[in-house]
Amino acid sequence: MAKTKRSSNNLISTIVDSIEEVKGKEINILDLRKLEARVCDYFVICEGTSNTQVSAIVSSINKKVSKTLKDKAWGIEGMESAEWVLMDYIDVVVHVFQKHKREFYDIEGLWGDAQSIDIK
Repeated sequence: MAKTKRSSNNLISTIVDSIEEVKGKEINILDLRKLEARVCDYFVICEGTSNTQVSAIVSSINKKVSKTLKDKAWGIEGMESAEWVLMDYIDVVVHVFQKHKREFYDIEGLWGDAQSIDIK
Protein backbone atom coordinates (compact mmCIF):
# COMPACT_ATOMS: atom_id res chain seq x y z
CA MET A 1 0.00 0.00 0.00
CA ALA A 2 2.91 2.40 0.63
CA LYS A 3 3.98 4.50 -2.34
CA THR A 4 7.61 5.03 -1.32
CA LYS A 5 10.44 3.11 0.31
CA ARG A 6 9.91 4.83 3.65
CA SER A 7 8.18 2.81 6.33
CA SER A 8 4.87 3.72 7.94
CA ASN A 9 6.63 3.82 11.32
CA ASN A 10 9.17 6.39 10.09
CA LEU A 11 6.38 8.47 8.60
CA ILE A 12 4.29 8.34 11.77
CA SER A 13 7.28 9.25 13.93
CA THR A 14 8.10 12.21 11.67
CA ILE A 15 4.46 13.36 11.70
CA VAL A 16 4.23 13.14 15.50
CA ASP A 17 7.50 15.09 15.88
CA SER A 18 6.12 17.74 13.52
CA ILE A 19 2.90 18.07 15.52
CA GLU A 20 4.78 18.33 18.82
CA GLU A 21 7.12 21.02 17.44
CA VAL A 22 4.18 23.41 17.00
CA LYS A 23 2.41 22.37 20.23
CA GLY A 24 -0.36 20.29 18.65
CA LYS A 25 -2.55 18.62 21.28
CA GLU A 26 -4.20 15.28 21.99
CA ILE A 27 -2.19 13.19 19.53
CA ASN A 28 -3.68 9.77 18.90
CA ILE A 29 -2.70 7.02 16.46
CA LEU A 30 -5.24 4.47 15.27
CA ASP A 31 -3.84 1.22 13.89
CA LEU A 32 -6.39 0.08 11.32
CA ARG A 33 -4.42 -2.83 9.88
CA LYS A 34 -6.53 -5.56 11.52
CA LEU A 35 -9.81 -4.08 10.30
CA GLU A 36 -11.36 -5.56 7.20
CA ALA A 37 -12.86 -2.42 5.64
CA ARG A 38 -10.02 -0.01 6.31
CA VAL A 39 -9.17 2.99 4.15
CA CYS A 40 -5.48 3.03 5.11
CA ASP A 41 -3.16 1.41 7.65
CA TYR A 42 -3.02 4.24 10.23
CA PHE A 43 -4.76 7.43 11.25
CA VAL A 44 -2.79 10.10 13.08
CA ILE A 45 -5.24 12.44 14.81
CA CYS A 46 -4.47 15.66 16.66
CA GLU A 47 -5.92 19.06 17.37
CA GLY A 48 -4.97 22.70 17.29
CA THR A 49 -6.57 25.53 19.21
CA SER A 50 -7.28 27.82 16.25
CA ASN A 51 -7.29 28.07 12.45
CA THR A 52 -3.78 29.50 12.69
CA GLN A 53 -2.46 26.60 14.75
CA VAL A 54 -4.15 23.97 12.56
CA SER A 55 -2.48 25.60 9.53
CA ALA A 56 0.86 25.67 11.37
CA ILE A 57 0.57 21.96 12.22
CA VAL A 58 -0.15 21.07 8.59
CA SER A 59 2.74 23.24 7.40
CA SER A 60 5.09 21.68 9.95
CA ILE A 61 4.13 18.16 8.84
CA ASN A 62 4.54 19.07 5.16
CA LYS A 63 8.00 20.56 5.67
CA LYS A 64 9.39 17.88 7.96
CA VAL A 65 8.11 14.92 5.93
CA SER A 66 9.42 16.50 2.74
CA LYS A 67 12.82 17.31 4.23
CA THR A 68 13.33 14.14 6.28
CA LEU A 69 11.67 11.47 4.16
CA LYS A 70 11.58 13.11 0.71
CA ASP A 71 7.85 12.39 0.60
CA LYS A 72 4.72 14.49 0.27
CA ALA A 73 1.00 14.08 0.81
CA TRP A 74 -0.99 12.88 -2.18
CA GLY A 75 -3.76 15.22 -1.15
CA ILE A 76 -4.61 17.83 1.46
CA GLU A 77 -8.22 18.83 2.07
CA GLY A 78 -9.74 21.44 4.38
CA MET A 79 -7.13 24.20 4.42
CA GLU A 80 -9.73 26.82 3.43
CA SER A 81 -11.44 26.74 6.83
CA ALA A 82 -8.62 25.03 8.78
CA GLU A 83 -11.10 23.41 11.16
CA TRP A 84 -10.46 19.86 9.94
CA VAL A 85 -7.56 19.23 7.59
CA LEU A 86 -6.96 15.78 6.13
CA MET A 87 -3.51 14.87 4.78
CA ASP A 88 -3.37 11.68 2.71
CA TYR A 89 -0.06 9.79 2.63
CA ILE A 90 -1.85 6.67 1.27
CA ASP A 91 -0.93 4.24 4.09
CA VAL A 92 -1.15 6.98 6.76
CA VAL A 93 -3.91 9.59 6.88
CA VAL A 94 -3.48 12.59 9.17
CA HIS A 95 -6.49 14.40 10.64
CA VAL A 96 -5.74 17.83 12.14
CA PHE A 97 -8.82 19.16 13.93
CA GLN A 98 -9.97 22.07 15.98
CA LYS A 99 -11.43 20.67 19.21
CA HIS A 100 -15.11 21.30 18.37
CA LYS A 101 -14.82 19.55 14.99
CA ARG A 102 -12.95 16.62 16.49
CA GLU A 103 -15.69 16.13 19.08
CA PHE A 104 -18.43 16.47 16.45
CA TYR A 105 -17.00 13.97 13.95
CA ASP A 106 -15.61 11.58 16.62
CA ILE A 107 -13.21 9.71 14.31
CA GLU A 108 -11.92 7.67 17.25
CA GLY A 109 -15.47 6.54 18.03
CA LEU A 110 -16.27 5.71 14.40
CA TRP A 111 -13.13 3.57 14.16
CA GLY A 112 -13.50 2.25 17.72
CA ASP A 113 -12.42 -1.29 16.75
CA ALA A 114 -8.94 -0.03 15.83
CA GLN A 115 -6.05 -0.22 18.27
CA SER A 116 -5.54 3.24 19.75
CA ILE A 117 -2.16 4.66 20.79
CA ASP A 118 -2.25 7.96 22.71
CA ILE A 119 0.89 10.07 22.56
CA LYS A 120 1.59 11.86 25.83
